[in-house]
Amino acid sequence: MSCTQPKQRYYTQHVTFPEGATAEQKIDMAAHVVPSDKQFAWQELELTAFIHFGINTFTDSEWGSGTEDPALFNPTALDCEQWVTTLKKGGFKMVILTAKHHDGFCLWPTETTEHSVVHSPWREGKGDVVRELSEACRKHDMKFGFYLSPWDRNAASYGDSPAYNKFFIAQLTELLTNYGRVDEVWLDGACGEGPNGKRQEYDWESILATINTLQPHAVTAIMGDDVRWVGNEGGRGRETEWSATPYTPKSHVGGSEANAALGLEEMSSDLGSRELVARAEGAYWYPSEVDVSIRPGWFYHDYEDDSVRSLANLVDIYYTSVGRNSVLLLNIPPDRRGLIHEIDAERIEALGNYIAENFTHSKVTDMSETWHAEAGDCREYTIEAGQRINTVLIQEDIRRGQRVERFTVETLVDSEWHTVAEGTTIGYKRLLKFEECAAERIRITINECRATANISNVAAYCAKEIAE
Repeated sequence: MSCTQPKQRYYTQHVTFPEGATAEQKIDMAAHVVPSDKQFAWQELELTAFIHFGINTFTDSEWGSGTEDPALFNPTALDCEQWVTTLKKGGFKMVILTAKHHDGFCLWPTETTEHSVVHSPWREGKGDVVRELSEACRKHDMKFGFYLSPWDRNAASYGDSPAYNKFFIAQLTELLTNYGRVDEVWLDGACGEGPNGKRQEYDWESILATINTLQPHAVTAIMGDDVRWVGNEGGRGRETEWSATPYTPKSHVGGSEANAALGLEEMSSDLGSRELVARAEGAYWYPSEVDVSIRPGWFYHDYEDDSVRSLANLVDIYYTSVGRNSVLLLNIPPDRRGLIHEIDAERIEALGNYIAENFTHSKVTDMSETWHAEAGDCREYTIEAGQRINTVLIQEDIRRGQRVERFTVETLVDSEWHTVAEGTTIGYKRLLKFEECAAERIRITINECRATANISNVAAYCAKEIAE
């Protein structure tokens, strides 16, 4: 006789619950929502960088008016290779450039507007920041993406929705066809009032279709449906961060209405509880991206040179972003020379060194296979003899869904078990820090989960305290 387990049915990126589905059926279906291939590849990056650079860099502002003279843009020593090599030292895997901010100034020689680098003295009007950065990324094996502000304070057509949507998609098409592979397109929902008094209505369906047609492997963030904004700009993921969530991308038809019906917004504390899923009509794989700047502002200002985030603060952000089932998008703005400032560069390298030194070699000696855990199951792991630990890492195999709802971490010290950490969600990665101890073993208990939890990795480290 032979018997086989029934094949599990998974739902890539989205599932609509059937009419009449019970709460438990909905929970089980949500547990089987999984990322697309490009979403999973994005999640594995962990560290990505934002580059806010443009006309604002030279006017000392955060939001431009759109009336700036392009002649103001004149970096004296712009070096995109310096950006990329600096970021690689920090362990970053992708860089996203503000190809156009709200002021409408374009960092590439676009055919859509005169408000661009073509009319600046930089490179005698023949420069192209997008090209120089994309080529530097390819040379140094860094993924490349761009931010294109939908709000344009310079474009005369802004507010005339059909005309501006055509204008915006033309800009998007230039960026997606002339610069090789693009791995992320970052689209916020910024929307200001146009000169004719009308608010612009963006054609998100056509915008996303353009991206998916020209660069189908690129994830679309924020107003896209691949990556979700965490809801703050302070570097903090939620203690309970669900990637499988009833929160509907706002770019989807009816998305805002569906979220309103559930009382959801980007900053909601609950994006995936059982109660919420039971009231929902479906679930999305919509993972969190945590964006934060290394400086108080997003563009470079010399008066902030003494306000660059400390290494201790950046490490704390690493724990609360990557360590809370999110990808970190850290903004590092180049200065007026067109270089990442020495202070920022030093801090980025220090962060990369800290992560490499403290989170590369696990003290767990017997993690060898995925643990398929039911609610209430526990498993013990041996710590290398003579080693001390203060951090535990746990990962789920998210290619089989996100399922852990509550877990406990214990350490065995002098033959006694001590609870050192507790948590709710795990997802792609969870990092938990506790008081340093000489543990002989650690025990992970999956107190609550949806279906069977698939724990793909358990590790332990002794992360060094940082002397400020």
